[in-house]
Amino acid sequence: MVIKKYNTISFKEPFSQCINLLSVSKLSVGVALLFISQISLAQDKKQIGNETVNVVKPYTPKISDASKVKEVPELDDEGNAKKETIKYTIFSFPVASTFAPSKGKAEGVEKEEQAHLFKNYATAGLGNYGTFIGELFVNHDLNDTDYVGGMFRHHSSQGGIKDVLLDDKFYDTSLDLMYGSNRENVSWNLDLGLQNQIYNWYGLPTDFGSGLTPQNRGQLINSIDPRQSYNRISLGGNIAFKESILNKMSLEFSHFTDIFNSAENRFYIKPTVQFDVMDSAVKTDIIVDYVGGTFEKNYINNTQSLEYGFTNIGISPSFVMLKEDWTLNIGAAIFYSIENQNTNKLYVYPKFNASYKVVGDLMIFYAGAEGDLKQNSYQDLVDLNPFLSPTLFIKPSDQQYDIFAGLKGKLTNNLSYNVKGSYINERNKALFRSNDYTENTANENYAFGNSFQVVYDDMRTLNFYGELKADFSDNVTFGVNGSFSSFKNDNQSEAWNLPAIKVNTSLDFNITKKWFAGANLFYVGERKDYKTNMDIVYVVAPSQNPTTLKSYFDVNANVGYNYSDRLTAFVRANNIANNGYQKWLSYPVQSFQLILGANYKFDF
Repeated sequence: MVIKKYNTISFKEPFSQCINLLSVSKLSVGVALLFISQISLAQDKKQIGNETVNVVKPYTPKISDASKVKEVPELDDEGNAKKETIKYTIFSFPVASTFAPSKGKAEGVEKEEQAHLFKNYATAGLGNYGTFIGELFVNHDLNDTDYVGGMFRHHSSQGGIKDVLLDDKFYDTSLDLMYGSNRENVSWNLDLGLQNQIYNWYGLPTDFGSGLTPQNRGQLINSIDPRQSYNRISLGGNIAFKESILNKMSLEFSHFTDIFNSAENRFYIKPTVQFDVMDSAVKTDIIVDYVGGTFEKNYINNTQSLEYGFTNIGISPSFVMLKEDWTLNIGAAIFYSIENQNTNKLYVYPKFNASYKVVGDLMIFYAGAEGDLKQNSYQDLVDLNPFLSPTLFIKPSDQQYDIFAGLKGKLTNNLSYNVKGSYINERNKALFRSNDYTENTANENYAFGNSFQVVYDDMRTLNFYGELKADFSDNVTFGVNGSFSSFKNDNQSEAWNLPAIKVNTSLDFNITKKWFAGANLFYVGERKDYKTNMDIVYVVAPSQNPTTLKSYFDVNANVGYNYSDRLTAFVRANNIANNGYQKWLSYPVQSFQLILGANYKFDF
């Protein structure tokens, strides 16, 4: 029997009740199906008749009868009742323990022991050619502000250069004493200097006496006393103020003489005034430079003396401007030169330089134009060439301008560089040239082609300079620099004794904490010089071809051992290439030289 039920739902009840009814109907159908499936499993299937069931409800629902569901429902479940506060207690009791924690300890830093700086030292060394070197420096604090000090230097050699016919020994001894004070607002010092130098004009021409008999030649050479001695005494000082418009001042007086009755006085004073104007420092240097002296004889006429005297008075104001990566130093210099015997002259020079940081400290461009009036003196010229005849013409050199530009900076943190090009225009530039000579026994001892004179010329110099410095580590440093020049003269045929190329390299390194070493190599290019034997009778006029001095290089090295903080032993080797080159015409230098010495540092 199949039972068919039809539920007819009329919407006479509320809409919500209809939905509830549908839900109940679905549930009833599900239960019925489950019940029937159970019966079918337990009984045999039998056919029953059809029956129709009509469910009719008279209620018709309306929209107004629908009730709104509350957004916040009311919950009456017991699980939502207010929770009671629960209090917890811990029952503690002591626990015995044998663990004892250690106190905290900061990690220690090993500090490098600072080397003690000694205030005094002494150096001594002996070498071949009868060489002796000695230095002594002492410094002592009198109180918290005042101090005294002194420096003694000596360098001598007994000579022995190969193929030199005259005595070639030399002595150079100096003593400098100082007294100074460093106070809160001012610091100053006074210096007293003494120096004695003994040299010999040993540079006879290679063909000297070739026209004489061997006997006469030997007598002439034996009659020459090539000794020359220079003496200097100087007194000077410096003073600096911390809070004053007079920023600093330096002054010096020196008296220079030789054994041929030459005498020279030099006085120099330079106060510096500095003050601020609109955030810029304005600095003004005031210069008074006097030099005057006499030579007892003239080289050509022994009965005529030479006198000279110049007073250069100058003022050089300048101020610095800083703007972002630019630094400008703008200034000028005005000199009034008073000559004792001739007319006075006024000189004006530029004092300008600028720098620009192209790439921070890695690349800095700089340029400028500067000029100066350089006071030449007998003493300064002897420092450059001690083989001068005491018969010189002295006058200042007028460097009209030096225009330069270059780049400097760092390639790495340990590698720095500097390249520069410059063009220099000078009037009355001092040049060293050999004296012409005769072989007359009545000559002065410096008049046999073995001395130099000073000649002046207007010159223009084009120069290129490069430098590279490297600090590979705290133990190794290296440096190299070179200068390449081109000269153009107005009167002289050559730029006498000026090399076109100069190169210098140096290397210093610490082998261990005890051992250290260093080396230096330099190269000097060809130079030109000229001198004539006036006794030779030529069939035709002698040509004015200059003599070319060969280029040369020299290698020096040193090795040292620090026996203690106080005592150091060293070995120095000079002219390792054993090259008897001529630094000046007819003046060969000492060949390979070896010096053994020690340095001792101490305190009082």
